[in-house]
Amino acid sequence: MLKSFDPSNGDLVGEVATTPAEDIDAIVADAHLAQKKWAKLNVTERVAILNSAYEDLAQQINPLAELLSREMGKDLRRSSGEVTGVAMGSPYTTDGVARAIQPKQIDGGMIEYVPLGVAAVISPWNYPLAMANNLIVPALIAGNSVVFKPSEETPLIAQAFAETLNRHLPSNVLQIVHGGRDLGKAIVEADVNIIAFTGSQAAGKDIMRRSASGLKRLVMELGGNDPMIVLPDADLKRAAQFAVASSFENAGQMCTSTERIYVHESVADRFETIVFDIAQRYQSGPWDQQGVNIGPIINNTQRGKVIDHIDDAISKGARVLLGGGDHPEHYVAPTVLADITPDMRMETEETFGPVVAISRYKDIDTAVDRANDSEFGLGAVVFGNKAAVEIGRRLEAGMIGINGGPGGGGDAPWVGAKQSGIGFHGSDDGHRQFTQVRVIG
Repeated sequence: MLKSFDPSNGDLVGEVATTPAEDIDAIVADAHLAQKKWAKLNVTERVAILNSAYEDLAQQINPLAELLSREMGKDLRRSSGEVTGVAMGSPYTTDGVARAIQPKQIDGGMIEYVPLGVAAVISPWNYPLAMANNLIVPALIAGNSVVFKPSEETPLIAQAFAETLNRHLPSNVLQIVHGGRDLGKAIVEADVNIIAFTGSQAAGKDIMRRSASGLKRLVMELGGNDPMIVLPDADLKRAAQFAVASSFENAGQMCTSTERIYVHESVADRFETIVFDIAQRYQSGPWDQQGVNIGPIINNTQRGKVIDHIDDAISKGARVLLGGGDHPEHYVAPTVLADITPDMRMETEETFGPVVAISRYKDIDTAVDRANDSEFGLGAVVFGNKAAVEIGRRLEAGMIGINGGPGGGGDAPWVGAKQSGIGFHGSDDGHRQFTQVRVIG
């Protein structure tokens, strides 16, 4: 059995049956048989089935939100927002996918978008419902079947989600499997046609190696180490509010969390003062405690990594403006550090914890160089007035936020540069990555 624990106290929340790795080939074979029937339905029919499933999900928002909070640790307001967004927003996505994969007439022929076959969806724990849903919906509407492996940290919310959808979907169109890394490797090596993954860079590279012999399609988002540049003419209050909110959101366990902040030396003192004033108001604690806005770290391994990054920075000269030590069990205390330097792990690695990390710069070229000196390139942010857009265009990231967060919205793709991923999802072009493009003419 796979046990799920409350990260705020270590208590058992529940358990699900694990899936033996040796069963994966049979599961994938069933998925191929189901996919052939599913693909025979037209897009309108598939959309109607999925939309009925999400109407069902919308009736369960409160219990699902509580389960998500207990299993992952985020406060109930954030969990409710995630569940509501999936339940109420997915019909918009189903319609968007349907539009994206409609055949296109071209001179002398037609472009069609046909199913690939079986999609393996491997999703993370930090947004366990939203991130899985963002990959499952386009795969299904495109006519693929799905073998879904959620993170072993959050199996219960994933199981409840899959069970709800499967009350409406034909048998074996969506199958959920549970287990750890060995199961994930077995899925990647099985006879699947596309692998949609959100997780670590190391796991993404392993997936590429294991899928290479079959030249399987890949859609992977592999995290980030997002920089933020604060120009001298920036609205410092607005910039500081964003810096703290982005660094602390979901206890810092967010792929587009702000991880490195470069502020011009002429405004650095004021910026740090405002950041401290805002950050000290944040309170950590369990999901059901009043006033809490920073939850626990998902497990002891991740918590240890975040604390190691903090200790490393302090040992190399970082100034502690807030926190820095005395971390309660299961938590990392809200921390603000200044004078971050390029030799610190906090600058070169993804920390994934509730830390605001600030550095000063004298000339903008230095700030841009440091911002780009990373193998990651998911998101980046610039706060400023006259030159903000110009500076933003110099940053090596897939999503650039100007005086706000990265990621666009609406029909914008969720896309990384460099080693933050390969392929992308969202937008017409993202939805079409779950199909085979076919030209007839």
